[in-house]
Amino acid sequence: MLCEALVNHCSPTLAGIKTANLFSCVENEEQLNREIRDLNKVLVRKGLRLIRVKRKNKPTLVYLYRPDRLMKDLAAPEAGDILRKKGYPCDNLSKCVSCLIRRLAKEEEFPHEVGLFLGYPPTDVKCFMNNSREGVKCVGCWKVYGNVQQAEKTFEQFKSCTAAYQKQMRAGTPIDRLIVQCGNESCSSCVQKSEHTGEKPGLHTISA
Repeated sequence: MLCEALVNHCSPTLAGIKTANLFSCVENEEQLNREIRDLNKVLVRKGLRLIRVKRKNKPTLVYLYRPDRLMKDLAAPEAGDILRKKGYPCDNLSKCVSCLIRRLAKEEEFPHEVGLFLGYPPTDVKCFMNNSREGVKCVGCWKVYGNVQQAEKTFEQFKSCTAAYQKQMRAGTPIDRLIVQCGNESCSSCVQKSEHTGEKPGLHTISA
């Protein structure tokens, strides 16, 4: 069940074209923990991490991310400025993620800076935090206040990626064959190639 949820909610991250995804899950706690442990045996080898976030009186959250990519995202000056003002230890990625997890677990509402941990542009995150309704140019995976053209292109790429991965899962492709370990070829080109040729996404870039 978790594998199907990962494909439905996290295909862009599995494919290496997005930093992270976050979604809610209503699976049995013991079963979910077991599935996460088993999946991490494969994910960690390919540069990803899967974390469970237990929330009081709310559905459990599951966070899938690529540490190397997240580190680069949070190193951006504007992202670092936002996080430091919120009290995040920006000099240590693990501590930064742990801080977010604690806030997700304790706070009633999602902390607005969560967008930085999902690969959203810092400019859009900052504008959303200042005034979520003012200056919105379009809405997709997030509210866009800056580069609309780039955002719409990204949204379409995520949509195409998810459709391609769902198709492969329905065809019986196991989840471990859909996890891309980014190499010399860009991950986005892997997804685009699969859409045109029918080749299973990531198979030619995944290491054994």
